Amino acid sequence: MSIIIMILLLSLLILVHEAGHFLAARAFGIRVDKFGFGLPIGPTLYKTKVGDVEVLVHAFLLGGYVSFPDDEKDCDLPKDSPERFANKPVWQRAIVVTAGVIANVLCAIALVMFVAIVSHKLPSGNYEIYATQISAPKTASIWQSGIEEGDRILKANGCEINNAYSLITIVKNSAKANGIVSEKTLEENYEKLKDLNPGLSKNEIIPEGIAIRLPEEVSRDVITMDKYALKGAKYFKKEGVSVDTKLNELKKTLEGKKIYTSDGKYTMYDVAKVLSDDVHPINLTVLRDGKTIELKPIYPDKDGVIGIVLGSQQTMIATKTPKAVVKESCVYLWDNTYMMMYSLGQLFTGNIPLKDMHGVVAITKIGGDMIEKSGKASGILLAALISMNLAILNILPIPALDGGHLMFLIIEKIMGRPLDEKIIEIISSVFFSLLIILMIFVVFNDITLLIRR
Repeated sequence: MSIIIMILLLSLLILVHEAGHFLAARAFGIRVDKFGFGLPIGPTLYKTKVGDVEVLVHAFLLGGYVSFPDDEKDCDLPKDSPERFANKPVWQRAIVVTAGVIANVLCAIALVMFVAIVSHKLPSGNYEIYATQISAPKTASIWQSGIEEGDRILKANGCEINNAYSLITIVKNSAKANGIVSEKTLEENYEKLKDLNPGLSKNEIIPEGIAIRLPEEVSRDVITMDKYALKGAKYFKKEGVSVDTKLNELKKTLEGKKIYTSDGKYTMYDVAKVLSDDVHPINLTVLRDGKTIELKPIYPDKDGVIGIVLGSQQTMIATKTPKAVVKESCVYLWDNTYMMMYSLGQLFTGNIPLKDMHGVVAITKIGGDMIEKSGKASGILLAALISMNLAILNILPIPALDGGHLMFLIIEKIMGRPLDEKIIEIISSVFFSLLIILMIFVVFNDITLLIRR
């Protein structure tokens, strides 16, 4: 049932978008021949006539369209008819083209306000994260840190923690001997080695039998993330120098020693790499009984585990007055849309790989899970964000999308005449084919995701 509800919500968004085009066209006296739910690919499941508009439901449900007389070559409407889309002023056509996007934005606002009015609250997107249980061996550093069950985790390495993802990502990337060392830490440890052993150069193989002193204290990488990575709007990738697995033997030799006797295989820089690729501290700040407490460093093991079970509780924002409903609904949409646009930019720049691009199948599954776990309000809010996503994607200046049609209209206005119809048709057909290929690719990603659970 939760999945069915999510499908109905997504269908509503498509209908709202196309209704925007339809109503704007009718308002300017433009004839609409067809109102299609789904794309005209494959069989048509259902069609009927409502007034002078043919309503169709296609098997390929991922989309929708409104068809004007201009789209039909065998249309009986005269070429100079005022009911034709092409015969309207540019500004009217621009409104018709963007009306779907406007409808999706208004729909998103309405959905969020509906939840705010009915439930008297909206999610802030921030969570209180708690250490509900310590489940590590007694030898683990977590026991010496001073943490207690029930502590609320405020910061990790100075980063504000308001969701479990950010803490887990910091901890995972702080795994012991994870093979990546920052250049800053590496240079600091090399300088310490050099000060203790001034007679040896950086990349010179240390002669066999020569004993070198190792620093008492070495510099260690402390993993931090920016606000976008903390929110999950972009991937966090630890950058630095990779420590070759060929140095594993040297790691075993150096472990726990203050003096290293060379076997004639490694350089000073190799030793600095191994010393740097050790433990990475997690410095937690917690709230306990109203007091802020700085804990002693915790060191994740090789699997990136520190040994605590996390609990979370989302902070809700009250919307009990009309003013609060309007203000908090707008803030909710703005914050989430901003992060969504940032993530979209990450996708275009290649920072998020295409394999992690997902669509309607994954959204339906995730939305269904959210409704089942957190109630219908969660599904409605997700639908509102998807509606904003549809608006943003559709307004991009890509031929075959609303933004592409708007781009052609702007060019027409600048040139003082319309572009050649054949050129527009060829460009739109090419990009439409590319969009279909992309949609198939995204559906494949979705199905793969569901199979991998």
